[in-house]
Amino acid sequence: MATKADSYKKIAEFGKQLLQDSSLDHALLLIADQAKDLVDAERCSIFMYDKEADMLWTKLSDGIGRIAISKTSGIAGDTFTTREAQVVNLPYEDSRFLAGIDKKSGYETKNMITVPIFDSQRKVIGLFQLLNKKEGDFLDDDLKVLTFFANYISGTLELSFLINEA
Repeated sequence: MATKADSYKKIAEFGKQLLQDSSLDHALLLIADQAKDLVDAERCSIFMYDKEADMLWTKLSDGIGRIAISKTSGIAGDTFTTREAQVVNLPYEDSRFLAGIDKKSGYETKNMITVPIFDSQRKVIGLFQLLNKKEGDFLDDDLKVLTFFANYISGTLELSFLINEA
């Protein structure tokens, strides 16, 4: 198991790599792969908040097409509205869990970790949702590392979205 120091070193090295690429889509793939690697997860979705539609939608999701949900739906919506990261190790026992997405995709979610991404004004612009730790459950240390990572890459995402809107 990697130590927190090892995880933070990986994040710093990743930052150098991210700065070398200007493509938002490629940057999101790198971010998702790094997030999965940091916590040993199978899948990562990056949800972004669409102000005009007042919804969350996946800018990137592993193994499934675009997901669009209300900003208050599911565990992702709860993370968005409460602005708090959370670990859910028994999703099917959680009333907020959107089991229909699993049914549609054929993928079984065993556990998840969801972390908000803030902009420079401390508004939530999106969130990470990582599924299925490869061994065991997600832990508080995973939450700390991903929260640090989300804060680390938030400026890059905010800037990328501003550039793409221009």
